[in-house]
Amino acid sequence: MNTLFLLMAQYQGQAVIPISQVCTDYMGLTVEKFKLKCFSGEIDIPIVRLGAESQKAALGVHLADLANYIDRQRKKAKSDHEKLMGR
Repeated sequence: MNTLFLLMAQYQGQAVIPISQVCTDYMGLTVEKFKLKCFSGEIDIPIVRLGAESQKAALGVHLADLANYIDRQRKKAKSDHEKLMGR
């Protein structure tokens, strides 16, 4: 299954998803906590600043970056599961 294709369908083809929506749908974090973890490198996903180069500009995550993040997390979980199962 192609994660990017599924996300395109979920978000009706939007290129950049607002971080509030990403937090609600996938992260289970507040926006502030998510930003903190991204900017500190704890969560490896780039945040895109939309509009003017100011602190108040809208923030989002590019669809392809979200798909890559989900795929990396799945790969890590699958590897951990395989080790647990002794395979």
